[in-house]
Amino acid sequence: MILFVILLALLVGVVQWRASSREAAAEAATPPVGRILDIDGTPVHALVMGEGPDLVLIHGASGNLRDFTMGFAERLADQYRVILFDRPGMGYTGRLPGSGGAWNITEETPMAQAALLQKAADRLDVRNPIVLGHSFGGIVALAWGLSRPADTAALVLVSAVSEPWPGGLGWTYTVNGSRLGGALFVPMVSAFVPKSYVEASIGSIFAPQDAPEGYGDHLGTGLTLRRASLRANAQQVNALRPHVVEMQKNYATLTMPIEAIHGDADTIVPAHIHAEVLMGDVPDGALDILPGQGHMLQHTAPDAVIAAIDRAATRAGLR
Repeated sequence: MILFVILLALLVGVVQWRASSREAAAEAATPPVGRILDIDGTPVHALVMGEGPDLVLIHGASGNLRDFTMGFAERLADQYRVILFDRPGMGYTGRLPGSGGAWNITEETPMAQAALLQKAADRLDVRNPIVLGHSFGGIVALAWGLSRPADTAALVLVSAVSEPWPGGLGWTYTVNGSRLGGALFVPMVSAFVPKSYVEASIGSIFAPQDAPEGYGDHLGTGLTLRRASLRANAQQVNALRPHVVEMQKNYATLTMPIEAIHGDADTIVPAHIHAEVLMGDVPDGALDILPGQGHMLQHTAPDAVIAAIDRAATRAGLR
């Protein structure tokens, strides 16, 4: 029995050491590209570029603000002041008080995430922005609009989560988002998940299109595989549906222009469950369905997404 305990302790030590080593390497290879703002004790990573009407970009699950910086945000900076944030627990933004830790499964709700990013936006003198959210970022953008309807010029929802969905989300979210899984399984993922698995995951997110060459290295997938980020992502996604149910009840109050753009081949966030239903819930929505396109439209159909942003700006009287 004593030998078993010793071996178990050694195994745990090896796992934690290797996870820490990989996390340090990931942060060295993919440092912050913007400013770290202290928002009531929570660090928020923000990047600002360009001039013009304010445009906030909010990334999806398992990502960070770098997802928009493979040419997409740079193109927008010709016409807009573009503000990019890492969401709580992702990239270089910390978790909110009460969340985080190996045994803590308390998630940051969409409304809480929006409130944190709004405080960071206030610090950057953001005024009456267009708010774009991709995937999970879409529900945070909707929360932004619900909490600041008079100070949100428009919403642009790209492959966005917006409506309650049937069924579950898969065993990895369930396990990683649980107390036991977060404490014991997540460190093993951080320590040992192979690059081939990460590349396959990226491929499935982009399907049926291909990911841009070098996407994983640019994004910094090692940042996503850090223990704290894996837990944050799983907990936020795993607990999301009840928050969407409650938010959906108030979508009729979203009177600002809303531009939704979605691929009809998106199997991650299907259009017929989310964007198409949303159009019946909001007073001033417009939907552009892109035939044959998958989930990552900012990369695979950037011209169409930029056109949606421009339409939102025009409808909001910003241009």
